[in-house]
Amino acid sequence: MAFHSRIDSPEIPKFSDLKRLACDQLIYLLEQLPGRKDLFIEADLMSPLDRIANVSILKQHEVDKLYRLDNKPVISSCDQLCFLIRPHIQAVKWISEIVNSDKITGKCRKYKIIFCPQKFYVCEAVLEEQGVFGDVTCDEWEFYFLPLDDDIISLELPEFFRDYFLDGDQRWVFATAKALHYFHSLFGLPLKVYGIGKCAKMTYEMWRQFIEEGEKKLSTDKTGNLFIFDRDVDFVTPLCSQVVYEGLLDDVFRIKCGSVELCSDVTASDKTIKVLLNSQDKVFNEIRNEHFSNVFGFLSQKAKNLQTAYDKRQGMDIKQMKNFVSQELKGLKQEHRLLSLHISASEYIMKRKTKLDFQELLKVEHSLLDGFNVRESISYIEEHIIRQISMFESLRLLCLLSLTENGLVSKDYRSLKSQYLQSYGIEHVLTFANLRQMGLLVEQQPGETFTAMESTVGKLVADKAVGKLTDAFSSLAKKSNFRALSKKLTLIPKSNEEYDLHSPPDMAYIFSGAYIPLSCKLIEQVLERDGWNGLEEVARMLNGNEFAVAAGGGGAGESKPKPQSSRLMFVIFLGGCTFSEISALRFLGKQKGYKFIIITTAITNSSRLLESLNDGHS
Repeated sequence: MAFHSRIDSPEIPKFSDLKRLACDQLIYLLEQLPGRKDLFIEADLMSPLDRIANVSILKQHEVDKLYRLDNKPVISSCDQLCFLIRPHIQAVKWISEIVNSDKITGKCRKYKIIFCPQKFYVCEAVLEEQGVFGDVTCDEWEFYFLPLDDDIISLELPEFFRDYFLDGDQRWVFATAKALHYFHSLFGLPLKVYGIGKCAKMTYEMWRQFIEEGEKKLSTDKTGNLFIFDRDVDFVTPLCSQVVYEGLLDDVFRIKCGSVELCSDVTASDKTIKVLLNSQDKVFNEIRNEHFSNVFGFLSQKAKNLQTAYDKRQGMDIKQMKNFVSQELKGLKQEHRLLSLHISASEYIMKRKTKLDFQELLKVEHSLLDGFNVRESISYIEEHIIRQISMFESLRLLCLLSLTENGLVSKDYRSLKSQYLQSYGIEHVLTFANLRQMGLLVEQQPGETFTAMESTVGKLVADKAVGKLTDAFSSLAKKSNFRALSKKLTLIPKSNEEYDLHSPPDMAYIFSGAYIPLSCKLIEQVLERDGWNGLEEVARMLNGNEFAVAAGGGGAGESKPKPQSSRLMFVIFLGGCTFSEISALRFLGKQKGYKFIIITTAITNSSRLLESLNDGHS
């Protein structure tokens, strides 16, 4: 489903400058260590670096050899070592060991550490503690944004989710606020800022502080609106099975920095093939947002169209053939290659999902979202656990059950937990503690049924005399009010008629018509109301921290907003967002005439989210 722009849709800014500026700064930092040097790169920075500055660019600036940073002895014979790392204590300790080892053996080298996107005080403290602070030079590579496509920008901070939402570590909040300030120094301030969540509010306030301190000269342009969204406001959506093509590619093959590595089963050869997935791939761009049931039909039609284009060669004279070869043939061959890969990838996905009885799994998920046949769903989850089909799939279904039912009754919670630990190992008791802390998998307290909770919430909202609503609702923190939110926002479409997946009426198509993602529905409602008026009860059920403010003033020297700029919407997901949510926002933009730019700390899905909370190490 290629979403074509409405006439009144605004133009999307060109974000290629973000990559160019990041590349220029990295080259500048490397050149501060003149001469031949070896570069050691932390594992999770290798893919982003490849999108910014590939090997040939690094070689041009006297980088001799590249190594992956891991806990192994250094075999480099170079006199200058450069380390590109995240501000992780373990990485700094390992570098300190290298320096101290060289001292013992009498090697004289220069060392440079480039922290990305910033260095923390604790890293310098570790260098000092290890006795190497004076032997290394430290710099920061302010690489905040990686444009993955025309409308997707990633901060590539997958650790943000666990660090903040589980461990309460706020260091990345500062980095995100600084990144936001940098972004708007290039592209202009937003007209309005909306947001929900504690982290969103903290990020906004920190960003405003940067503006007031005047750390960077801001563009006087006014560009679009901004919505900042905390991942913990909506956990249900990322835990649902993805059924749009791009989401399925991510679930099955793991899209990394906008690229996917297709295995030999797909490529029909001994080699894997890395494919860049963006709007430049004409085949992918047409099907990325499609429900998977529509994909094969499109690919079949595309194959016929390509064959027709090739058949035009018949009966051409020499001049026409020359024009065809010079102007069309190369593009047709490239399109044919990509079409073959996407057909093979789709067939592989189909085989995988058929083997896992995907339709039955979706049926159970939809029952959980609807609140029907809960006992049958629990039986299905028990069977899933006992058969050890998939550790994280079992955990995902348990979390989805807990979130939609506002926690599990004690009997079910203890039984399911016991079965899971017996099947997958007692060490996962730590993971259950993490999930409980996050509110993803919780046990209901005695007498705390969903109906009782919904009644309490309704009474608090209706009672205008209650003076401590904030305190009352904070006591309900980490509790899901999904069923009440679902009714209030009509997240479950009426099932009187069969849902049309070919011409979907709403965003629910991304989940086969069963559920409109809460995150995207909130954004739609706030934009329609130009704020949170009329959504006070919804915001309270989501533990508050909602805000809507005019970001840009209108003072002297400030330019007026560009026409249609109010229809440009930047949405920041703190803690990650899924490809399904991106598809839903593209659909909403097509319907309402908005252009959505998604900025996320990282692309996530149910597996990544649960893996980050896993302390069982299996």
